[in-house]
Amino acid sequence: MKILMFGRGVISTLYGWALEKAGNEVDFYVRPGRSADFGSSVDLDIRDGRTSRKGKPVHEEWPITLREDLEPDHDYDLIVVSVNHDQLDAVVDFLSSRVGRATILVFNNIWAEPAAAVAGLPREQIVWGFPGGGGGYSGNSLHGGFVKSIFLGDIDGSSRTDRHRAVRDLFTTAGFSISEVKDFRSWLWFHFILDAGIMVGWLRMGSFDALVRSRPALQEVVRLVREMIPVLTAKGGTSRLGAAAARFIPAGIFGFTMQKLLAGDNVLTDIMVQAQATGHIDFEAQAIYPRDVLADARQLGVKVPRLEGNEPAFR
Repeated sequence: MKILMFGRGVISTLYGWALEKAGNEVDFYVRPGRSADFGSSVDLDIRDGRTSRKGKPVHEEWPITLREDLEPDHDYDLIVVSVNHDQLDAVVDFLSSRVGRATILVFNNIWAEPAAAVAGLPREQIVWGFPGGGGGYSGNSLHGGFVKSIFLGDIDGSSRTDRHRAVRDLFTTAGFSISEVKDFRSWLWFHFILDAGIMVGWLRMGSFDALVRSRPALQEVVRLVREMIPVLTAKGGTSRLGAAAARFIPAGIFGFTMQKLLAGDNVLTDIMVQAQATGHIDFEAQAIYPRDVLADARQLGVKVPRLEGNEPAFR
């Protein structure tokens, strides 16, 4: 398959590498003038979690192909979009006249109504997914990794298409396992409020390390997430398994589980540690999650006193 990764970000590079190693042709679209800044290769220092929970260390200089133009008559089969949620509008606007016949895999967080967020693209060419990777760049070196599983989901019947099946087969052939999510709209929104809770805890504690070492701080994250679930439902989402767990499992037990997951010797922990160490998740990247949830809560008339009480940390 001929694949264009939109941007040379962390997720694009991680999965672009894995997909090229599986025999696909992978290019990166970058803004005009950025090719000279990025160079023709990336130094990888990552963990490949497709074979173990700890991940296989990968250290290599990986040659990449960058392009600064995208004509409407291009021959890419798949364009992978993984950007910050507040950048998606600009990407959709850019691709709207350049999508061609390609499938578009939207592979990032979304807090807006998903169908509206990509309304400028042909609905039948959209596939919805979410990665299991992360990290950060230090110069030209990428530090981070990915786990074995990725998520693919259904929004308004999108999973019942040949394009969805082709993307699923692409990642399966590359050694990933696929978690299929029926109500992906609600899943995305719950993931967003989970991130918002974690980011508040991170900001309050001063670092990711301090957050995961403190069980009381993680319990507070659970309470924040629990409080934000009514915002999700007010937006039209459904409180499903993850939300139900956050709502009904005691905060102490849920916090203990989060601590075990985020503080162990595994790929997920390394992803967050590297994102912190490289500065990939800076103040604005942290603050935008709770800030956006709070804005919608106020607009929808949902009371979130605990989140409002933490507003000085992310204002």
